[in-house]
Parts: sequence; structure tokens; C-alpha cells
Amino acid sequence: MKTYGKLSENLLRKYIFPYVGVKCSDVVESAGIGVDFAVIKCSDKFMIVSTDPITGVEKNIGWYAINVNANDVATSGNRPKFVVNVMLLSEYEDRYSIKGIAKEIDSACKSLGIMVVGGHSEVVKGLKNTILVVTAFTFAEKYVTSKNALDGDVIMMTKTAGLEGTSILAREYKRYLLNLEPSIVRDAEKMIRKISVVRDAEIAFSTGYVHAMHDPTEGGVLGGLYEMSVASGLGFNVDTKLIPVAEVTKKVCKILKVDPLKLISSGVLLMAVDPKGEAYVEEELEKNDIKISKIGYFRRGQRIILGKRKSFVVRKSPVDELWLLKKRFS
Repeated sequence: MKTYGKLSENLLRKYIFPYVGVKCSDVVESAGIGVDFAVIKCSDKFMIVSTDPITGVEKNIGWYAINVNANDVATSGNRPKFVVNVMLLSEYEDRYSIKGIAKEIDSACKSLGIMVVGGHSEVVKGLKNTILVVTAFTFAEKYVTSKNALDGDVIMMTKTAGLEGTSILAREYKRYLLNLEPSIVRDAEKMIRKISVVRDAEIAFSTGYVHAMHDPTEGGVLGGLYEMSVASGLGFNVDTKLIPVAEVTKKVCKILKVDPLKLISSGVLLMAVDPKGEAYVEEELEKNDIKISKIGYFRRGQRIILGKRKSFVVRKSPVDELWLLKKRFS
């Protein structure tokens, strides 16, 4: 296969999802398209569990690994408490860089109140770049999934599109950004510190008006919207003019000819919100200094994006701009 990134929806449905071993009645929710965690009944509580690899990042990989996986669990409305790490180390790593990755994991976990409870570490012959695979989990009394969006729900998002991707572009493609002011590139790099949605999700969920949440990773905001719509069986109307994009993201993306709406966007939280609680959700997030925007509605029918010049129907999740960029510069 010559395509990069997540397997397509068709491949997942045909070759992955049918093969899940023995069905268990304790599994309340299974992960799937747009649902990044499973829910398992445990006595009087639910275990929320998710796993994700970090493959396309070389710097700050430990920080990314913890935050990205914590985000998946947090979209249930619950803060993750435990992680298990698998470190597949490149043969180019030395003891100092290994310690650096471990310290990043430690720092990210401490900032989120998470404990590392196990894992596995090994050096893999022939592996060019280190890969981290993290499983995050917690126990909760209640939760939401991205399946729970309802017809007429307001689509709201926190922060700005392409947030994580902007940071990656600024570090890995810095040599192509020499025409930008150094301060702009530094600001772009620092956006990595905004990739957690744990606090966003906790606050939003506590209002009682959020039906579904999702963090858009590969494929960006448009990919995240597509996944939520598939999970919930709904279409949507979204206006691109309402999707906030930071000025630094616009400048970096313009030079690299990247669409910020299709750029990996960890740090953004997409929400399906009961219209009756829209103002309250906005108020609660804003008073905690979290930027919030209304970008459209979920509704029955097609997935319609209202663009600047024309509207179009989203029929599949877009390939993330990072992978397309790697192909262009390889």
C-alpha cells in the first residue's frame, strides 16, 4: 500500500472490524469510526479505554503520546487516570534520548494527573523512527460518545483548526519557512502546549448539555466532523467561515500550501450541543479562558460544507495534509 495514515473507512469495515474475537456482554460500547474508546461494564462503574500510536512525530513524542491518548478518553467526559506505554525504539536512539522520552511522558502525565502503570520497551532493528503506543483508561459513572449526537444539535468547537499540525509543520519544515518572522515560527512551535482537550471536555460535559464529543486528529476538523457524523448516523451543515484558524496557522499553511481544515487538530474539541444549552456551554468554557465557536448543526441528510465560493458534500474522510506533505517532499 502506498497511502499513509489511517486505513480508510472501507478497509476498516472490510478487513478489521469483522475480526474481534469472542463477543463479550460486558462491552457496552466498542470503538469504531469516530468513536475512539471502548466502554466496559465493571461492577457499578464503566471502564473507558483507548489506545493510539504516535508515528509521524520525531520531537516531543512522549508529550504527544500522553496528550493524544488522554484526549480520546476525555471525549467521554471523564479524565483519564492510568496509561500503559509501549516504546518501540529506533536503533538510532541512545540512553540519553530514551531518558528524554521517558521524562516527557512523566511530565505530561503529572500535568494531567495520570499514572503510568505498565508497558514494554525495546529497540527494533531497522526501525527508522521511534513509535510510541499508549493505552489510556479510567473508571466512570457516566459518559457520552460521538454516537450520541442528535438531529438539530449545535456543532461547537474549542480553540483553532490545525492546532497540532501547525506545531509539527513549524518544527519539521522550518527550512521552508525562512520568509516568516522567527517569532511567528516560534509561536507556531509552541502550539504543542495547547493540544490537550481534557479540561475542555470536563467543563463541557459538566454542563449537562453536551450530547457528543470528539477530538479531530488525522484529517483535521473536516475529518473529525465526518467521523462524528458517521458514528451518529447524521449529516451536518457547517460553514467554513465560522471555523476559527489562528493567524500563525494561516501564515504557515499558506507557504506550505496546506489546508488548515484538513490538518491534524489535536487540541480542538468538537461537540454536539443541545440548542437549549448552547449559551451555557459557551459561558462555562469562556470563563475558563477556553475559546469556543459555533460552526454549524448536525441534521439528517448529507454532510454539507459551506465554502467561501461554493458548497460541497463530504463523502469520505480527507487524507491528512501532513501525509500529503510528506509525499510531496519525499
